[in-house]
Amino acid sequence: MIKTVTLNPAVDKTVEINDFEVGKVNRISFMRLDAGGKGINVSKTIKALDGSSIATGFLAGRNGDYIKDYLNRMQVSSDFLFVKGETRTNLKVVDRRNQTNTDINEPGLIEVMEEDLSRLEHKIFSDMRKDDILILSGSIPSNVPVDIYRDWTERANKSGIRVLLDADGELLREGIKASPYMVKPNIEELESLLKSKLTGMDEIVRAGRSLLDMGIEMAIISLGADGAVFFHGEHAIYAEGLKVVVKSTVGAGDAMVAAFAIAISRDEPFEKAVAFSVAAGTANVASEGTLPPAWKDVLHYEAQVNLKYL
Repeated sequence: MIKTVTLNPAVDKTVEINDFEVGKVNRISFMRLDAGGKGINVSKTIKALDGSSIATGFLAGRNGDYIKDYLNRMQVSSDFLFVKGETRTNLKVVDRRNQTNTDINEPGLIEVMEEDLSRLEHKIFSDMRKDDILILSGSIPSNVPVDIYRDWTERANKSGIRVLLDADGELLREGIKASPYMVKPNIEELESLLKSKLTGMDEIVRAGRSLLDMGIEMAIISLGADGAVFFHGEHAIYAEGLKVVVKSTVGAGDAMVAAFAIAISRDEPFEKAVAFSVAAGTANVASEGTLPPAWKDVLHYEAQVNLKYL
């Protein structure tokens, strides 16, 4: 079983504006709405790649109803807990002419009580068993404790559940204290975590190995358009970024996590998981809005991934 947790989902509103200018009237040439939030994006990609997962977390209000209906239409299994408040809307501004992507994310108006957290925790763990995969990713509502991912990782570890953690700031800093199975910081998030600027591949490799020294089994350091570095045991593999026409950067990291989760759930070799993950992230960048990558596109890019052992 693969289960994704999204505590602060969103309706992602993607608009295209040619020559987007701050402080000016801008006219939209294209618009689309998608169910979003990092865990939800992971579940959408898992479905697109012929896998299965259960998406859970908090939803609220009309936007929550929209997300629930959206996932039903996509045939993505879900088991969300509805709470008071309203699920947020995030605005993504794409300017193809100037090749820019601007995200304007709301903090969210979900009202989470202590009993809501307890009920959701029961939903998450009641049917999970040893070697299942739990993906904890994204931001949290303002009144949820910042150590929530740490607590849930500790509980998962006791049952042999493999946690994949994709978060930043204090959520990442607290979460890694519980030694999740895998973490996926981007380079900026890792620099913030280590409070140090990483210049050059040697420093990135040392930083990645320091994560494994914390008891983490695997780590992915995303370098954006430059690719990613993957760590497992003695292995450190650099996967070069592939050149594509960028349609949306939203959800690229989530697609990587989704593909990696599928690969490890199927006991694929580490190199296969790396190439599959990079291909999924690349295909996602070439997709509109927060649409998941198409299976045929992932296979196309997977054949082009170049791996370098460090």
